[in-house]
Amino acid sequence: MHRWRCPISTRVFIGNLSFQTTKDELAQLLSGAGQVVDIHLPSDRMTGQPRGFAFVEFATADEAAAAMTKFDGHELNGRALRVNAAEERPAGGGGGGGGRGPGGPGQRPAFDGRKPFKNKGSRRGLRGRKRSL
Repeated sequence: MHRWRCPISTRVFIGNLSFQTTKDELAQLLSGAGQVVDIHLPSDRMTGQPRGFAFVEFATADEAAAAMTKFDGHELNGRALRVNAAEERPAGGGGGGGGRGPGGPGQRPAFDGRKPFKNKGSRRGLRGRKRSL
C-alpha cells in the first residue's frame, strides 16, 4: 500500500519556522519523537529563500502523533512551532492558483450570447456599451 493512501498519516506539517532554520536543526529536534525518514523544506522559486514551513515524514504514525503532541508550541529559533498532521494534496495536481489553466487569470469569459465589444463610435457611446457588459 502506498504511504499517501494510508488512513493514518506519517507526515507532519511544521509551520511558523524561522527562515534561518535548517534541515539538520529540524531533524535533530524532531528525532526526540521518533525516526525522521524525510524532511522537505520548501523554498521560494523566485528568491530561493525558505518559505517558513516544512513537511516531515516519520517511520510510523505513532511517532508522527508523538511529534504533534510533543512539539506543537515548542520554541525553535525564537518562534513557537505549529505542528499538525499534513493534509494530502488533492488529486489533479496543483493548488488552484494563477496560471493558464481553465478559468485561470487571463482567460476570456465564456460566450454569453452577446456580440464581442468593438471599439467604434463616439466616446460617450463606447462608455455606455462598456457599462452594459
